[in-house]
Amino acid sequence: MKEYKYNMKPAFEERMKILLPEAKDFEKFSEIIHTQPRNFVRCNTLKISVEELVARLERKWEIEQPFEKYPEVILIKSNLMPGDLGNSIEHLLGYYYVQEISSMLSVFALEPQPGDFVLDLCASPGSKTTQIAARMNNEGTIIANDFKIDRIAILVSNLEKAGAMNTIVTRNDAISFCERMMKSDFRFDKILLDVPCSGEGTLRSSPKTFVIWNEKVVRGLGKQQKKFIANALKLLKVGGTLVYSTCTHAPEENEAVVSFALKNFPVEIQSVKLPLHCRAGIKEWDGENFDRNVEKTCRIYPHDNDSEGFFVAKMKLVGEIG
Repeated sequence: MKEYKYNMKPAFEERMKILLPEAKDFEKFSEIIHTQPRNFVRCNTLKISVEELVARLERKWEIEQPFEKYPEVILIKSNLMPGDLGNSIEHLLGYYYVQEISSMLSVFALEPQPGDFVLDLCASPGSKTTQIAARMNNEGTIIANDFKIDRIAILVSNLEKAGAMNTIVTRNDAISFCERMMKSDFRFDKILLDVPCSGEGTLRSSPKTFVIWNEKVVRGLGKQQKKFIANALKLLKVGGTLVYSTCTHAPEENEAVVSFALKNFPVEIQSVKLPLHCRAGIKEWDGENFDRNVEKTCRIYPHDNDSEGFFVAKMKLVGEIG
């Protein structure tokens, strides 16, 4: 596999050594982040059956369906040239979405069903929105929100290509959207809160993260994410589900945010069964003790799964929010 020339910044390396204190563990992490991730696609069942797509792809590539419970997840094992996945006729027709396996996990945890009312608060580029629509078989309603007009354009394009017809696209910053919706009596069955983050888990696909990573930015994002989750929970029905996810390893953006929610809102963390190896959430970071239930959250490390890094927390609202 191709290796990148970038190195971890000393402060980032020190933090990862705290998260991965065993030398061999950290060594495996530091090796894999310099290699490109595997090529996964997700069958878009709104347009084609898994069986039909598999038959088509097998004629051109060596493929594998590694997860029995999720047959729509397809691993391309052939060596590909740049652009092969994006330029194939199946991709152009919207038969599959190019999506790394870690990116699919939050929707697996959310478990959207036909007929649900779902909010995807930070939706662009639409990877997870189109996945939700497929899981719902275009039945029910999704509100897909994002803020910047260029991101909205990408979101709309991907929704149209996928044939997602049960989705309403809105353009608001996340907090303003929640404040407006709170004035109505409408509440959602399920909310996906896949927040903007520092991207520490994407080093394999986006090596520029090595360069732009900044501890001050991590702390700032953590504060912003707490505002997002505080407002989003107010839009959830009692008994409803919110999945909080990031593509970072930073505790300030993960367990600290979940612990904040547990301490301030009537929510409980639910265990999730995902097709990748999960490590339990950590209970303490930089002198701050988190709610003990953060152990039920899921940390995905790239060297555990030959994947990108990710974090998933599944919450149930168990009481009214005043």
